[in-house]
Amino acid sequence: MPDYSILDQPPILMFIFYPRRDFTPCPANAFDFLIPVGHSVSISCRFYIGNPQWPSILFFHGNGEVVSDYDETAPLYHQRKANLIVADYRGYGASSGIPTLTDLIQDAHKILQAVREELLKRNGNKGLWVMGRSLGSISAIELASRYQDVLRGLIIESGFSSVVRIIRHFGIPVHGTPLEGIDRECVQMIEKIHIPALIIHGKNDTLVPLKEAEDLYHHLGTERKELLIIPEATHNDILYVGFKKYFEAIGRFIEGAGH
Repeated sequence: MPDYSILDQPPILMFIFYPRRDFTPCPANAFDFLIPVGHSVSISCRFYIGNPQWPSILFFHGNGEVVSDYDETAPLYHQRKANLIVADYRGYGASSGIPTLTDLIQDAHKILQAVREELLKRNGNKGLWVMGRSLGSISAIELASRYQDVLRGLIIESGFSSVVRIIRHFGIPVHGTPLEGIDRECVQMIEKIHIPALIIHGKNDTLVPLKEAEDLYHHLGTERKELLIIPEATHNDILYVGFKKYFEAIGRFIEGAGH
């Protein structure tokens, strides 16, 4: 695993994380779940369970989002007969703590473990996929590389193969940090992923350029992979611009990877 602690510098963290507090009540079809990840620190997750017998997607959102932002999106996954479980980061939503890249990675492991345990309690044993949007691709790729005997597949939306490339893309000043080593280790981790993978990206994304998705697709070790490019879509409107293609691809991917 790359040593992200050397990137936990104030200028970088201020660029990567945009924590927002939120205590929006759950909709009728969901429940909230706090996962302890450290001393007096818990991460909030929202479980949108349409049917325990459906497959489930553990979703890590973008850097300016919180779990309640997916209250209206979750039913769209239910229409594809998939449950959605959205996890926050430290300092986001109802979560406590202060976000860092190191904690983001370490917390992802504890979140996966807790989610699996909760699903088992509810007889939700029809398979678990991991998905990451933008910043969430870091957590999703980390878990996909480590738990290939547990996860059925990986979905990345508007993501990247290495946070180093995004830091460089925006010209964020980094002092005394060997970025090349982190970038190389990220690629090596992706090359070890052999579970099915679906990459979705907007063609006109300027925040995370399309080349990031193409590089991620290229480096994935699995032969069962798909790159879906949504024409006209940018970073934050991809779901709406490519709605039909987006959910058709996810539905097809989950159905195919489940066999």
